[in-house]
Amino acid sequence: MLSYHPPMELTRIGVTAAAGAYSVIIGGGAIESLPAELNAAGLGPRRIIVSSKRVWKLHGKRFRHATTERVPVLVDDGERHKNLVTVGKVHDALVKSNADRSTVVVAIGGGVIGDLAGFAAATYLRGIRVVHVPTTLLAQVDSAIGGKTGVNHPLGKNLIGSFHPPSLVVADPVVLDTLPRREFRAGLYEVVKYGVISDPSLLDRLRTSLPAIVAHEPAAVAPIVAACCRIKADVVSADERESGLRRILNFGHTVGHALEAATKYRRFRHGEAVGYGMLAALSIGVVRGVTPPALYEEIQSLVAQLGPLPRVSDISSKTVLAAIARDKKVVAGKLHFVAATSRGHTTTLTDVSEKEIRTALKTLGLRA
Repeated sequence: MLSYHPPMELTRIGVTAAAGAYSVIIGGGAIESLPAELNAAGLGPRRIIVSSKRVWKLHGKRFRHATTERVPVLVDDGERHKNLVTVGKVHDALVKSNADRSTVVVAIGGGVIGDLAGFAAATYLRGIRVVHVPTTLLAQVDSAIGGKTGVNHPLGKNLIGSFHPPSLVVADPVVLDTLPRREFRAGLYEVVKYGVISDPSLLDRLRTSLPAIVAHEPAAVAPIVAACCRIKADVVSADERESGLRRILNFGHTVGHALEAATKYRRFRHGEAVGYGMLAALSIGVVRGVTPPALYEEIQSLVAQLGPLPRVSDISSKTVLAAIARDKKVVAGKLHFVAATSRGHTTTLTDVSEKEIRTALKTLGLRA
């Protein structure tokens, strides 16, 4: 049952993309304006919802007004279901409903739903429009923006995908009321990431306002979502296809993605894996002399304050290193590894050795 929150003034952030600019709309009550926003964006009239069974059970009644289609496309959620088989089910539904190039896919759910629905939209009829309505904190602050779509391969995270920017993003913190504490916390690790790479005030806000944030108070959560969205909007507008600047968004993701792959996408929420990945990146940076030890200690303390992370003591460093070798951030045989140089600033290392990564994994508690 969702608690009542008074309407808030909506924040609108513009994102530039090769396929055309789009808006990110943030605020309590934003979902109520979804049909009007779809119309204003010229997204018409056939809108097919793709969501998960769990999300639809919790929020389906709130979204029925967004489409004239009677039956949404519901798929299994979770990283282990983010694969080509699930995308095929979405394709099947689009074909059976006679979807054409004017049809719009409305993805309602967390990052997994957004990624696979976006990829289905990118590949159906060589590309139809997609709208993201993220229902998890992690998706609201990060994955719904920027146009990265894709699915996992058993050997690596997000190895199959494409760039397909949305036509609209609507993020309403009210739907976060139903998130399990662990899922909400997983999104906070991505907020930490944005604090490290761009906006240190996010780190301060997490420490000082954490009780209100974990209580899902829209007045506390909406500004955090908006701050992260502004950062990502600026980054992807400048570098849509990750040829340079956008790589900073991968801070913590090299080891994080490898941990997810090494555990077959069953142990970690994405944000939890990124939490470990940030600590590994900071550890390597300290050893290299590019990261201040005080920053490592600050983030280690903040990550611990957010809550316990899943165990890693039974995970083999060898398995994680093998997954890192297949990482999509390897370019011309060199791994592009993002390291922090201070609060809000980063650098990219292209000569991180296996030994350095192995040492960092040991610091995290992985076995040899």
